[in-house]
Formats: sequence, structure tokens, C-alpha cells
Amino acid sequence: MSDLPPRDPNESFDDFDEIIEAETDRDPDLAVIEAGSRTLRTQGGPQQADVPGRPEDPEVDRALREVEAELATRWGETKLEPSVTRIAALMDVLGEPQRSYPSIHITGTNGKTSTARMVESLLGAFDLRTGRYTSPHVQSITERISLDGAPISAERFIETYQDIKPYVEMVDSRQEYRLSFFEVLTGMAYAAFADAPVDVAVVEVGMGGSWDATNVIDGDVAVVTPIDLDHTDRLGATTAAIATEKAGIIKQDATVILAQQPVDAAQVLLKKAVEVDATVAREGLEFGVVAREVAVGGQLLTLRGLGGEYDQVYLPLHGPYQAHNAAVALAAVEAFFGVGSQRPESLDIDTVRKAFAAVSSPGRLEVVRRSPTVVLDAAHNPAGARATAEAVGEAFDFSRLIGVVGASADKNVRGLLEAFEPIFAEVVVTQNSSHRAMDADELAAIAVEVFGDDRVQVEPRLPDALEAAITLAEEEGEFAGGGVLVTGSVITVGEARLLLGRR
Repeated sequence: MSDLPPRDPNESFDDFDEIIEAETDRDPDLAVIEAGSRTLRTQGGPQQADVPGRPEDPEVDRALREVEAELATRWGETKLEPSVTRIAALMDVLGEPQRSYPSIHITGTNGKTSTARMVESLLGAFDLRTGRYTSPHVQSITERISLDGAPISAERFIETYQDIKPYVEMVDSRQEYRLSFFEVLTGMAYAAFADAPVDVAVVEVGMGGSWDATNVIDGDVAVVTPIDLDHTDRLGATTAAIATEKAGIIKQDATVILAQQPVDAAQVLLKKAVEVDATVAREGLEFGVVAREVAVGGQLLTLRGLGGEYDQVYLPLHGPYQAHNAAVALAAVEAFFGVGSQRPESLDIDTVRKAFAAVSSPGRLEVVRRSPTVVLDAAHNPAGARATAEAVGEAFDFSRLIGVVGASADKNVRGLLEAFEPIFAEVVVTQNSSHRAMDADELAAIAVEVFGDDRVQVEPRLPDALEAAITLAEEEGEFAGGGVLVTGSVITVGEARLLLGRR
């Protein structure tokens, strides 16, 4: 039997589709997530605090929906005019809130959000008040702006929007193009951090670096996670070209923390650091992962930081790439505190251990159900998929793994599927409800070329795809150790998370 939440077969999933179709005037990415939360909230288990559901108060929920509807009338995150002109104008009329606190700025292709969460946890463990801005969100738009390790409340989100709205409209009236969805959210984050106030902001770039809306801060520490090919139509067709854009966050006299990079990307980043007199710390040279071993629910690490070695560090996340993210996060926090430059001693080891043990990263190899095990991972490009495939093989002992893949049409879908082909016994292709989603039949045609016709099943509706995958994973006999991996897009993972709930 399926381990999906109990439901009325004629109501819940149909209601999900009806509400999506009714939200025709809104950004589909937002509509599906909000509608899913509304229709399926009673079916799932309790959610973690860092993935909030809809507000319980009907008036607050109504007000939040009004804000979301207004934001959805603006350019979405895939429509860009590469410039910081508009966000700079907004910061100017707001009184430059982003200048009122130091910041750690994070760019790269993969691992940005997990690294940001680790940096946030470390800073918080050392009694600093943190603000974290990440994107995209898994389920709720309020996830993007966090204070002290938790998403801001819906009430505070609404209040922040209303506070800056007159200034947003002022800037809109003076610019050729209105502020985009992402630009307004960035302005909200910087204003919320100043209002809190925070001791330090941890800011993840939306796309690229030089012209990204977040790049009106002067990060004391600039972090570059691994660079690979993604958004090539906007950032360039080579890792060197992409690195050129991402190097834009490296500011005068900053400290730069570089994860392991392709040679051409590293050359670009190092050249930029020299040009602005930045200090560089490189993974594998100044810091890195000394040792790691798989542990229950995660892994046990020995990390070499800028100030020495940190052993017996438990990280409740799976995969070698998360260990490398941890090394990068530790070096970034050490640099922020001046370890290796102003102060010779390392950070307190017990505090570091406590911080890493508390890290979570929803939608990143997240187990949301057992019997069979269902894992969610937001890998959406070939590099991320390869890292996920490696981590799955290491962390889980599946005898038969079924993939559920729903991807965006603007991604390298073939490369994504090829990365997962060695670990998927079968794949169920589907599509999420975003306007960016690749049509399920189009995705299936590519999947058949990669997997063969007998290993591909098509279920255009995500609820049906989940049911089909779970049924396949539950086949008895030699396949008793079956599991399901839902992947391909953050939106797909967010929808699946709502449908499956947490036990």
C-alpha cells in the first residue's frame, strides 16, 4: 500500500488542480505552492519551523495573499535586465539600509543555500543576531528572509512590504522598468535586517553576481561555491565566463573564500581578487575537508579551517558535497571573525560542533517518508544531479530506486537525466505547475533516449507520479529495499513536500 497521506480520492488532488487553474492572474510558481498548502495542510504531518505553512489567522493569510499577488505582477525571476540601477535607487530612497550591518555574500552554481544555512548556524552559535536571504523558496515565500535562523513571520513579511511599498512605487515611476519580483524582495530583506537590527547578514546571490540585485552590499567576506554550467544563456557558455559574472561580488579589501573550482574559473576569480586587493583562502590549500565518514543521519567530519583543525564535527546532511560546503562555511565564518589574520586562535570547537549539528537544509536529500523511503532533492542541473547521485549511493542502501523527475524547460534536462541514469531503476517523468515546467511528454521523449522505453513512465500530474513511483518502489521480493527520489526542480520538490507531508 502507498504511504501517501490518507485522502479522499475524489477531492484533495482535484482541488489542488482547480485552485491552480483559478489562480490565472498570479505567478504560477507562487500559486501552486500557496494552493498546495491550503488544500493539503490537513493531510501532512507537522512541518519544520524553517518551512512555514500558511498563516493560521484568516486575516493574516488574506493579507499575505494580497502581498504575494502584488509581487506576482512584477517580472519573475527568469526575466532580467542586467543592472543594479533600480535596486540601487531603492536603497537610496530607503536610506541605504544594507550599509548598517556587515555581510557575508555567497555566489556560485551549486551549494549556495546549504552553505548560507551553515554560515548562519555558526554565526548564531557565537551569539550574533543573523539575517539570511536565500532563494528560491521551497514552500513559502517567507522562507527567503530569515532572522535568527527562522523565517520571518507572515505578519512581519506583510509589514515590511507595506513599509517599503511607497518607496518601491517612487522608484518604479522614475525608471524605464519597474522593480522586479526579486528586486523588491531583496529590498525587503535589507530593510528587515536593518530594522531588526542584525549583527551580520548572510546573503545568497540570485543569479550571477555583478548585476544581481543583492550586489548593492559590500560583503566583508565573499564566498564562491563550486562553479559549473547553468544559466548559460545569461551568464556565459564556459565556467570562465560564468566566473567573470560571479566575481562581481568580490569587493575592495574583502576576504574571498573559494570552494574548489575548475581551473579557468579559479584563474578569473583570483585575478579579480588581486585587482581589488582582496585576501583569498582556497579550499584544498588554506582550508578543506581532512576526513569524513558516513554516520547515522549524516556524516562525521574533520575540517581544517583557517585557524586549525576541527574534529568530531557531526553534520546531519548527506553527501561529500555537503562536507565541502561545511568546510567553505567554516572558513567564511573564521574569516569574518578575523581568524588567520587578526586573531591566531581557532574558533571554539564545542560551539562549532553545536552549530553544525543543528544545521538543516530542506529539500536537499531530505527524507520525508519511510516505508518506502521517499527523498526530496532540488538538484536542477547536471552538476547538482551528479553530486546528488553520489550522495544517494553513499547514504542510502536502496536495492531499487525510482526517480520522479519534473524539470524546468530552460535547464539542461538531458544532462540532468544522464547524471541520474546509473542510480534509477525506473523514472517517472512529470511536470510541476510552474509556467517554466517542461511538458511531461517532451521530458519523456528525452528520458526514453537516456533510459530506454521500458524504464520510463509518464504521469503528467505530480500526485499521480508520486503514487506510481511509490507503487513501483513497494514491489516485493528482491526489490524490498526500494525507495523514491523526487528531483529536477525546487518547485517540484516544494509541491511534493506539500503532497507528502512529514511524519
